[in-house]
Amino acid sequence: MKFVIGNWKMNGSREILRGMIQQVDGLRPENRVVLCVPFTLLGEKSKNIAFGAQDVSSHERGAYTGEVSATMLNEAGAKYVIVGHSERRMYHDETNDIVREKATRALESGITPIICVGETMDERRAGKTMDVITAMVRESVPANVRDDIIIAYEPRWAIGVGVTPTPDEVMHAHGVIADTLSYMGLGGTPILYGGGVNVENIDDIVAVENVGGVLVGGASLKPEEFIPIIQSVK
Repeated sequence: MKFVIGNWKMNGSREILRGMIQQVDGLRPENRVVLCVPFTLLGEKSKNIAFGAQDVSSHERGAYTGEVSATMLNEAGAKYVIVGHSERRMYHDETNDIVREKATRALESGITPIICVGETMDERRAGKTMDVITAMVRESVPANVRDDIIIAYEPRWAIGVGVTPTPDEVMHAHGVIADTLSYMGLGGTPILYGGGVNVENIDDIVAVENVGGVLVGGASLKPEEFIPIIQSVK
């Protein structure tokens, strides 16, 4: 089974979500479909879609105004949560240590963390891609975890700009991540690709070795784009 995970970011409405649910529930997906929506949209029901959040606090509870704990997400119906997305690392200065703490809180509450890793353009140009993503995996994954995590490789230079790495670049990055996870005793962990995923490139992406699914951005907001992606992932 592979994963098709949509990240709505700070977009959408309950009306749009219900329209998406209606259309996806009319399908017979072969894989796991997840929508990671804004906190305010959690709580909807679907037979074909599992729901997730886009962030979680690294704290269990307390005086942390504006934050949402993993326990709260669980109560709201979230089964998954994205941690360490490139936009969180860029705009909120989230480190690997913070990402690891958030993933730990999620696991403690029975939520599967989708741990994002990926290099910047400067790191790519300096030839540091493999070193960077290896360190991110090692430092962002909680200690002693044995299963129930997902890794998403999202090259930070490809987010929101409509470009993607070549299939060879994706293959090399996913191979390094798979080797790192195996060394950590986590062989078989799903590794998703995220960054510029659309209906034009989905077939090429999912054909790459060690790609266990996709993390989809803007295309996941539109049924006419998201549904063909769901149907293309084999």
